[in-house]
Parts: sequence; C-alpha cells; structure tokens
Amino acid sequence: MPSSAATVEARFPVRVFGGPTALFEYGGLRFLTDPTFDAPGDYGTPGRPVLTKTAAPAAAPAGLGPVDVVLLSHDEHADNLDTSGRALLADVPLVLTTPGGGRRLGARGLADWESVELDRPGGGTVTVTGVPAVHGPGSREEVESVTGQVVGFVLTGEGLPTVYVSGDNASLEAVRSIADRFGPVDTAVLFAGAPRFPVLYDGGLLVLDSVQAAEAARVLGARRVVPVHYDGWAHFTEGRDALLAAFTAAGLADRLDWGHRG
Repeated sequence: MPSSAATVEARFPVRVFGGPTALFEYGGLRFLTDPTFDAPGDYGTPGRPVLTKTAAPAAAPAGLGPVDVVLLSHDEHADNLDTSGRALLADVPLVLTTPGGGRRLGARGLADWESVELDRPGGGTVTVTGVPAVHGPGSREEVESVTGQVVGFVLTGEGLPTVYVSGDNASLEAVRSIADRFGPVDTAVLFAGAPRFPVLYDGGLLVLDSVQAAEAARVLGARRVVPVHYDGWAHFTEGRDALLAAFTAAGLADRLDWGHRG
C-alpha cells in the first residue's frame, strides 16, 4: 500500500459528466467509466423498463481527449452504455467489462478477481482487477438472471493509490470481500443513486442507496469517495443532498469529493 504522503500526492482529479460517467488519469493512463453521452429522452429495449434520461451530459465525447481504457461495468443497460458510448468504444484501445459483455462487444472480459496488467507510459504497470458486483437485491444467481452480469474494478500499481470503481453494485457483502483483499482504499468511485423500478424486485434497490454508500466507504476505509450514478436519470431516487446527509450522519462528509463537472 502507498504511504499517506504518496496518497496525498497522488490524489488525482476526477471529471464527472452525469450518470455513471467519469474520467481520470492514473499511472499516466486515462480511464473512462461507463460512457453515457446521449441526449435526454426515453431509452430501453423490449421487455425491460423504459429508462428516462433527464439531463444532458456535462460534455460531449469530442471534448474528452484521448481515452486509453474504458472501465465498463456492464453493456446491457442504456444508463451505463448508450448509443454515443458504444460509438466511442471503437476509438478506445482497451475496453474492460464483464465476461458476457466481452463476448458481445469484442472487448476484454474480467471474471471476479481476474487481473490484467497495463503498461504505463513512463515504465512500470497498472494492474486492473475485476471485482464482484451484484445489480440488485438477493444472491448473485437470482439477480443476474434478471439484470445481468456486472463487474467492478480495482486499480493498483507501484507507488500509486488504490482505486475502486464499484459499477452498479447493491451488495455490501461484495464490498466487504473487496475490502478484505484491497482495503484500505484511497479513492472509491461509488455508484449510488438508489435506483428502483416497481416492476423489479418489488421496488428493491438495484444499486446502493446513500446510507449504504456511506457504509461502503466505511468498510473500504476509503480516504476519498467520488459519487457517480446519482443524477441525470428518472429511476435514480436519491441525489446529491441524500448522499451528503448520509455521509454527514456517518461522520464521513470530509471524504466526499464531487469531482470536476464536465
């Protein structure tokens, strides 16, 4: 693990664009999470609930600059990968995602605890490890048959902070397993927003709510939390105010970093 001094020096900026999409540089490589850049409107596929996007992204793909790696938690839902996001993938050298998504997209799929080493521009490597995520209440087996596979990611490297990108995860048990292997975490990019649909799991949570996000931060020993996936879509039921209230109640408000918009 890096020293506290190294952690402070390596507290890299994170750009957030709305929904689950964020961009950051780590180890000299530029990483983009779950690209969603379409305009507001209704999106969906037959047999699944309609997803209503309520706000435009803070920037267009053309304003991102070069992207080295996309960390795609899953490819099957428009609020995590939309039409503009799919087009962007063609210009990215490496897309990391679920095993199933890897087959569908011609990308690199990562199973739980599977790692890939990426060469850093200045020498050395960044290790990206796929970690568990459960997109709804209940066991993974129950959830994946309805909402599909999801993967989270942990980034590590010599002299670098430990970074966790949760993806669409609703399981604190999964968070505990990640903390056991990688904690404490320096930066946690936590997907939250308490998304719900009445027709799925009797309105149960599909991703962490705000109180659970604060608990995840505590379990991880996260020194910094960058929340994403809490704004821009109608099915997100808890926004920034709820996150701030939950982290304040947990005595963790000083860990929050809302990122740089756009």
